[in-house]
Amino acid sequence: MAVLENLEPKNVFRFFEELTKIPHGTFHTKQISDYCVAFAKERGLEVIQDDVNNVIIKKPATAGYEGSEPVIIQGHLDMVCVKTPESSHDFEKDALELFVEDGYIGARNTSLGGDDGIAVAMAMAVLDSNELEHPPIEAVFTVDEETGMGGAHAIDLSVLKGKMLINMDSEEEGVLTTGCAGGIEYETTLPVHKEEKQGTLIHIRLHGLTGGHSGSEIHLQRGNAHKMMGRLLYRLAARTDLRLTEVYGGSVANVIAQECRAGILVPADEMDKCMDLIREMEQIWKDEFMGEEPGLRVECEIEKETKTDVFDIDSTKRVIGYLMICPNGMIEYSRKLKGLVETSLNVGAVRCESDSVKALFQIRSSVESRKQQLMEQLEQCSLAFGGFGEKMAEYPAWQYKEDSKLRPLMIDTYKDLFGEEPTVFTIHAGLECGLFLGKRPDLDCVSCGPNVPSVHSVNERLDIASTQRTWKYLVEILKRCR
Repeated sequence: MAVLENLEPKNVFRFFEELTKIPHGTFHTKQISDYCVAFAKERGLEVIQDDVNNVIIKKPATAGYEGSEPVIIQGHLDMVCVKTPESSHDFEKDALELFVEDGYIGARNTSLGGDDGIAVAMAMAVLDSNELEHPPIEAVFTVDEETGMGGAHAIDLSVLKGKMLINMDSEEEGVLTTGCAGGIEYETTLPVHKEEKQGTLIHIRLHGLTGGHSGSEIHLQRGNAHKMMGRLLYRLAARTDLRLTEVYGGSVANVIAQECRAGILVPADEMDKCMDLIREMEQIWKDEFMGEEPGLRVECEIEKETKTDVFDIDSTKRVIGYLMICPNGMIEYSRKLKGLVETSLNVGAVRCESDSVKALFQIRSSVESRKQQLMEQLEQCSLAFGGFGEKMAEYPAWQYKEDSKLRPLMIDTYKDLFGEEPTVFTIHAGLECGLFLGKRPDLDCVSCGPNVPSVHSVNERLDIASTQRTWKYLVEILKRCR
């Protein structure tokens, strides 16, 4: 029995649930791409699947709309894969375990993929329907949006005839997004040297932070586990003779890190001092956050009289110093749009390799020169601590378009349906529209979507009533696109 089968609109939630059964983390989208191709072929629709697994499905206009300009509906197929430390979920094999609670859909102990599965589900419901009135539809499903927007970089948009593009990758109902920040994904590598040493090994686990989306929630000043671990290790290193054995946490650049783990080796007679300092730091953080990180925990496991490989003293100092000093968080507010973050960065993932520690950042800015400045800062920070950096991916900002046919149509439709003005906004998070406009400057793009709180985290939810209203809104927009 399907978990969502009693929810309306039935087709939207049916397709959404089907999508959650198919593993579709970033870089693992072949299976869900093939599902979309099969969906199109079963309905006799024209379908294009490219070499990277982007899918374009075309549906003819309904009666009375044959002469209308095609409308593009766009979303991405991949999801951010995050799970609780206790979860055994395998994102490359397992279906998500859905539940419905208090008007929301969630996935047990994992992220949900409402970002952006609900966009794909709504587009599929349009493509599947024999009852809706609409112009020709061109549904565009891209891959690997969440890490570098690889699908949008690769896609050939010359096969599209439409100019009006409705991107459905926004997570707040009643907000029409008409511009977004550009971004750079940047990785720092710090070489390390190891030696064998004996002492007391302390495994530190800093976890329980709220986390969230590094674009839309960076201004909320939530704790970043990597930066907090750097601060804790710096405090310990200043007062004890510790050596680092490992430090790691997170998996992707654009998620505010909820957990970080580190191993330290200390002399046996300094173990109690270390534990006192850790407990003291935990309390300092609780005082500083003033209740805004209620789940914060620092837990330790101790192995006495242990001989193990550790970072040498120079490597220990450089890695701890880098985590302490590297920039993170909101940098500048916009000088044009009050309250909008202009520039930020997030250290989303830290990992240990045999001879190095790597840190992965997401840089964002609506001002190109600021974006480049932050990358240069990270480059200099890497060099100062004996490392080097590399730009992994980049995408441009989406600039607000003054002359738009789609935007006033969507504003008027919203007012007529819901009796109030939508908010027209540019956002700090990245959307694929900037890349699409680079390929097709004639495109007229607006982004919208239902409420999907806490994306990129295990607390991600999809608002059922908001989804119902957003579907009604999309149907009416298409009806008016004559």
